[in-house]
Amino acid sequence: MSLTKKFVLIFSFFALTLIATAQTVKVKKETARVKGENLQGFEVELDGTPEEVNAALLKLAKSLGKAKQATEAITINEPTIGAIPYATPAYAVMKAESTTKAAAWIGMKPEGGSAETAAHVNKELEKLMHDFGVKFYREKIQVQIDESLRAAQAVDKQQQKLTNENKNLNVKLEDNKREKIQLEKSIENNKLQNADLLKKIEKNKHDRDSVALAGVQIKKVMEAQKEKQRKVN
Repeated sequence: MSLTKKFVLIFSFFALTLIATAQTVKVKKETARVKGENLQGFEVELDGTPEEVNAALLKLAKSLGKAKQATEAITINEPTIGAIPYATPAYAVMKAESTTKAAAWIGMKPEGGSAETAAHVNKELEKLMHDFGVKFYREKIQVQIDESLRAAQAVDKQQQKLTNENKNLNVKLEDNKREKIQLEKSIENNKLQNADLLKKIEKNKHDRDSVALAGVQIKKVMEAQKEKQRKVN
């Protein structure tokens, strides 16, 4: 995959993320089966994997009291709900709905007390789950923001790299142009030198032929002189 296509895909992914509508957290009163009993509590459905929701729910439980993870529920001993400590344990349950959706539930057995106390507990539990849902989504969005930031930094880094590469290529191009001019001059000079050498070679051949012919003539004259010399008596 080319670098350009890679960044186009990254941009498309973040564009789709931005198109998504804002999350609205809705809390409803719901029951959950805990240790063989149906307990009343409050539930929020979340767009997240069961693993993500369970991890967030366990973190919440630990912030409320002594939390212990079990198969069917998280038991919270000595919970503090709305700044009020309770002796009765609270329970948190993750309900998997699909691979990308799960519900988080929290509730506790009613303690002996007035209806006002029960109403206060329910109000605090409802608020607790609403705040939990809001925090869950905000943290997920923060992860996306961090990914976007890393992607933006990667783009900036790549852009700077390409800008520097462009500068280097332009410098090399100018060097190449100058070298081309020098080479063209050298080629032209070479042509002139070549033509001059061919002329000199041709002249040299003519001179050698002339000298050779003169040598032949001299030899003939010399032979004639020798012959004339022999005939002297």
